[in-house]
Amino acid sequence: MPVDTARDDPDQTRRFRDAALPYLDDVYTLARYLLRQRGDAEDAVQECYLRALKHFDSYHGPAMKPWLFAILRNVCHAEMARRVEMPIAEVEDDTGGLDRTPIWHDAQPSPEALLLQRRDASAIRRLVEALAEPFRETIVLREIHNLSYREIAGIVGAPVGTVMSRLARARAMLRAAWLAEQELPK
Repeated sequence: MPVDTARDDPDQTRRFRDAALPYLDDVYTLARYLLRQRGDAEDAVQECYLRALKHFDSYHGPAMKPWLFAILRNVCHAEMARRVEMPIAEVEDDTGGLDRTPIWHDAQPSPEALLLQRRDASAIRRLVEALAEPFRETIVLREIHNLSYREIAGIVGAPVGTVMSRLARARAMLRAAWLAEQELPK
């Protein structure tokens, strides 16, 4: 019977916690974009961290965040493959606190500016969520999590050129969708 060294070694568990927990919000954000539902994202993040803890003794890289993203991506893809037969549910209308004004913000924006800011943020989130999975995944990893092309390539298992192409196409699709939405009378 294999021994779970993570449970038997409190020092390893502490090292894992110190190395991995700072990225919990980033992992959750990516899970939300990949799975589109809060409950599914929470389950995927939990599974990701369980797998990461279980295999932490084999982790030797300097960059924890891309390693966690790669594990999360595998968890999310397994979940998406599991529900291929199931219809896609509506995206929850939960901003998850993304619209909160930072504490360090000096001037208070006007109510009109706040309304426009929330509307634009909601529109951008909706447009990103509408992208096909490889484009959505790439743009979230680059623009939200600020990963390098090489780190993204390692996570998604594609050449750097493919990552660059997907990113350029995702940006073009977002730009076109944004402009089309802005032209429609409200």
